[in-house]
Amino acid sequence: MAAEQKSHLSPRALRLPRVDGWSVAAAAIAALVLMPVAAVVWMAFNPAENIWPHMAATTLPRYLANTGVLMAGVAVLTAAVGTGAAWLVTMYRFPGSRVLDMALLLPLALPAYIGAYALVDLLDYAGPVQTALRGLMGWQSARDYWFPPVRSRGAAAAVLSAALYPYVYLLARAAFREQSANVYEVARALGAGPWGMFWRLGLPLARPAVAAGVALALMETVNEFGAVTFFGVQTLTTGIFSVWLSGGNAGGAAQLALVSLAVIFALASVERVGRRRLRFHRAVRQSRPVTPQALRGARGWLAAGLCAVPVLAGFVLPVAVILHHAAGRPAAWFAPGLVRAFTNTLMVGGFAAFGAVGLALVLVYGVRLSGRQVPRLLLPLTTLGYAAPGAVLAVGLLIPMAALDHRVADAVLALTGHDPGLILTGSAALLVLAYVVRFFAVGQGAVDTAFGRIAPGLPMAARSLGRSAGGALRAVHLPLMRGSVGMALLVVFVDCVKELPATLLLRPFGFDTLSTRVYEKASTEALGDAAPPALLVTAVGVAAVLLLMRGLSARGRG
Repeated sequence: MAAEQKSHLSPRALRLPRVDGWSVAAAAIAALVLMPVAAVVWMAFNPAENIWPHMAATTLPRYLANTGVLMAGVAVLTAAVGTGAAWLVTMYRFPGSRVLDMALLLPLALPAYIGAYALVDLLDYAGPVQTALRGLMGWQSARDYWFPPVRSRGAAAAVLSAALYPYVYLLARAAFREQSANVYEVARALGAGPWGMFWRLGLPLARPAVAAGVALALMETVNEFGAVTFFGVQTLTTGIFSVWLSGGNAGGAAQLALVSLAVIFALASVERVGRRRLRFHRAVRQSRPVTPQALRGARGWLAAGLCAVPVLAGFVLPVAVILHHAAGRPAAWFAPGLVRAFTNTLMVGGFAAFGAVGLALVLVYGVRLSGRQVPRLLLPLTTLGYAAPGAVLAVGLLIPMAALDHRVADAVLALTGHDPGLILTGSAALLVLAYVVRFFAVGQGAVDTAFGRIAPGLPMAARSLGRSAGGALRAVHLPLMRGSVGMALLVVFVDCVKELPATLLLRPFGFDTLSTRVYEKASTEALGDAAPPALLVTAVGVAAVLLLMRGLSARGRG
């Protein structure tokens, strides 16, 4: 009797969680993405030589102060410019508004370090602006006049803001367009003017989107290396380079990397807590899209001028300076190494794009198939790589992978007598892995959103007709997700082309990409030689932005 009762209860009481290949693959991918961050934490608390007390008493306060000032400046400027421009192009029609609506995205195509090189070349003491002022006013030297310092924290914040405000603009623009016209009509009936509707209705309703855009801009600010180095501003990222490369202390670099991660996570936590206190909803059946009002005369031209300034500062002016240098030195297009750098960029960017999006596809699909809570908790954790600066990921990847490389090489040598060399750290494979981890969140977000738009009945019907999980993915999901997957591939590829800190730290000896070539030439003030790779980087970014504009226009017409 007892045996029968035990047999009767065993199927339910002893049921083990179902494990399949998709779930195992999802867990392995999540571990791969989280590994660099875990490695940074471990190295920071177990350094070979603890220089933390010395850094805390000397350089760390300067790194934190400069990083904080840059973040504050970028937060204010990107929020003001991005939100203001999004409000104008959404709520009003004025001369050139349709063109500016899309043109405001163009600074996304230009890395901040290229904008920094162009600004310094234009405004420095030997640049055309100050030279023209001296010739016009008869000044003989810098003692005869005052000019704002170009290589300063303020200039760095301005350049970063000009390059990063599209993050805020894009999200705020979408938030304003999703709001109901009914709310604004009631506000006008109650006597609210344009400023009142913006401050009391539009901005509070769009606050989560604005906060998310500012958070993205600040993450990129902490990650930036080329621009702040050129301006002579010492930040946490430049400190990681200095401690690791100049000081030769990987543990100290990991400790600074951990501080950088703490800053990012604190920022994200504050933003998330602030959003949690706000709840917005609208009645979909009764809502109507906002109808832009016409601005004529001086007000219309003023709105056009305000929206044109960020485009000119963030894209037109830097590109014009780079084009001027490229035209003045045509031989730079045939310089040795440029074609190889272009080929290397396409290779590592392409492999990383397919790797990040492909792994994101497997991860999201595996988590959805499992249907369990624990795997779903892995999804937000895998976005940590995007929040982590490239220099942080470089620290977390290079040290453990170098140790693994040496052990594998020693084992192969002992077994075969042949030394294979460093397989990962001696090739571009580690750089591709860094890109995959860094931009995995981009692919994951696009793939997860695309899966959510597919009706559950379609893959269920495929499974009921005998399709396997992989067969349903190939036959049902991928054809319906083709547009989203293609856009994710493009965005990840462009981000890889523009990435500088991780590339500088992880590239093999003698391996150049377009971004590293721009940095190396510009750091020696050879902007003529830096112009061709800078224009190639910009061209790749412009192509991506144009496709993004096309998608946004199609969505707006729909």
